[in-house]
Amino acid sequence: MITLVTGGCGSGKSEYAENLVAGSGCPCKWYVATMEVWGDEDRRKVERHRKQRAGKGFHTIERPRGLNALRIPGSPEQTAVLLECVSNLAANEMFGGGTLPDCAPEPAGAAGEAVVDGITSLARQAAELVVVTNEVGLDGISYEAETMEYIRLMGRVNQRLAKLADRVVEVVYGIPVVLKENGSAGQGGGI
Repeated sequence: MITLVTGGCGSGKSEYAENLVAGSGCPCKWYVATMEVWGDEDRRKVERHRKQRAGKGFHTIERPRGLNALRIPGSPEQTAVLLECVSNLAANEMFGGGTLPDCAPEPAGAAGEAVVDGITSLARQAAELVVVTNEVGLDGISYEAETMEYIRLMGRVNQRLAKLADRVVEVVYGIPVVLKENGSAGQGGGI
């Protein structure tokens, strides 16, 4: 079962996703963290997420890119995985982990394939896969060319993931709104 959880910054999507995995009934719970820490703000965010997960039984794997090569220990039938989050993973794949702002972007198509292939690989390794992504580009602002390419990449990746997912949930102000359930779109309402 793949659940895609989306929403804006600070919407409550991470806590919602963690609670889905924590309540999955799977004895093996893995948290795949994709953020590369670039400064104090990132460190604070990572620490906040660690505190939020405390006591929920997660084992953490830090994997900023190359999900396709990641092997989750344990039996897939006993395993739930939370991937946090697609926007970091896509940026890492696209910009290759170079030192900002000097890194040259990879072709967005290759980055998108790496992200979707990696998530598909994770899905084969778990009974439950919960994937957190972000809504980007809704502000209507025109950015530099590389940023616009990243925004388009996220749109394409999110569309592909929504098609793969059994369930798609948007968290709005802490309220989960089901957009797709078991293959049928347009359900609406909370879980």
